[in-house]
Amino acid sequence: MSFRLGLTGGIGMGKSTTAAMFAARGVPVWDADAAVHRLYAPGGAAVAPVAAGFPQALAEDGGIDRAALKRVLADTPVRLAELEAIVHPLVAADRADFIAANAAAPVVLLDIPLLFETGAQAQMDGVAVVSAPAEVQRARVLARPGMDDTTLDLILSRQMTDADRRARARWVIPTDTLDRAQATVDAILAEIAAETKAESLPDA
Repeated sequence: MSFRLGLTGGIGMGKSTTAAMFAARGVPVWDADAAVHRLYAPGGAAVAPVAAGFPQALAEDGGIDRAALKRVLADTPVRLAELEAIVHPLVAADRADFIAANAAAPVVLLDIPLLFETGAQAQMDGVAVVSAPAEVQRARVLARPGMDDTTLDLILSRQMTDADRRARARWVIPTDTLDRAQATVDAILAEIAAETKAESLPDA
């Protein structure tokens, strides 16, 4: 069975870049955001149930219009729980299928932005958090098109703090420089390899 390594972190902390580092080392990577895109695409498993509850979000191409769905939730935030009740089980099933399909891999990486918030850490063998100084995080996010301080502050107010994530994680991956991030990724994989090898040894 693969070691299930959860990866999480706040906006602008370098999670996608770090996930790519694991992938470059041969680790299969599952991306929660990409899974949602698949589920919302035409023919996706989430289309029918989401459209039934949020008909305004059904796009002309037969998929879910995420912008329209976002507008509905902005008007009626209380309905977010309703949407999560539909989507979260489908995302969990997609993740389970990925883990089963990659059962022969020593390690699989599960990239989940809201890992702690959704309780997904209970399904992991270990969790790594990407982290950078607040000023680095802010500079990265504000460099994105269409992003401003007000929007960023709103996003941050809805996310778990970096300190809370770091306190809950087994590993912290510093992403202030690529070299530090890469060195930490290698150290984590070496530690997991040593740990799983020791567990597989027969008792004396």
